[in-house]
Amino acid sequence: MDSDEAGRLINRLRRVEGQSRGLQRMIEQGRPCEEIFTQLAATKAALDRVGVLLISLKMRECLNEEVGDDVASPEAVEKALEAFLKYARCVK
Repeated sequence: MDSDEAGRLINRLRRVEGQSRGLQRMIEQGRPCEEIFTQLAATKAALDRVGVLLISLKMRECLNEEVGDDVASPEAVEKALEAFLKYARCVK
């Protein structure tokens, strides 16, 4: 993963961190449940987007390491898909 990609991931994670702190403040302030649930859904969606971006970058990296300029082997593709599916089961 190059530094630009890592920077994008870090920026997204910082936004998620800010959203999480916002959730904490909302709970402390006794904000209405609907507002808290809306913010919670937004935070979860942002974290899911980080996960999808990370897994896609890592899959590309792993496949490139595995085969270089050649076509990916069935084993390399299967390994990448297993990694993706393992993550995808956590995302609902």
